[in-house]
Amino acid sequence: MAEDLIIHKGTKAEQYASLIPQIAGLIEGEQDLVANLANVAAALKGQFGWWWVGFYLVKNDELVLGPFQGPVACTRIQKGKGVCGTAWAQAQTTIVPDVDQFPGHIACSSASKSEIVVPVIREGNVVAVLDVDSEHLNYFDTTDQKYLEQIVSLIPFS
Repeated sequence: MAEDLIIHKGTKAEQYASLIPQIAGLIEGEQDLVANLANVAAALKGQFGWWWVGFYLVKNDELVLGPFQGPVACTRIQKGKGVCGTAWAQAQTTIVPDVDQFPGHIACSSASKSEIVVPVIREGNVVAVLDVDSEHLNYFDTTDQKYLEQIVSLIPFS
């Protein structure tokens, strides 16, 4: 597949429906994890224009910053800390409508107002999380959850 992203307008669900096969095409046949994570983050940022989108990888019992699109970010996050560490500890997607109301929120950027974190689970273990931030309150919902969970399931981790 060519590395051109076709930006689709429409409902959120229609945008995801257009994007998912493009992401599948970008990562098909590519075994390098960093390349795949970078392309997924870039495709999501290109389609939706979110404030920040990227991955944290589980390494030595902490989350370590991986490929992302957006301003500089926190480098390491402990399990159970902040939204990312909580999603990792609970092994479930966490949607936060207002990050200032989330107990223990780690403010990597004061511009971030809402967040969704999707754990990447392989063989029963969280191996990474997809973290998405918006500069708008109440930005993420179960539609984002449904499609972002589908997207992370496409990424080959070995």
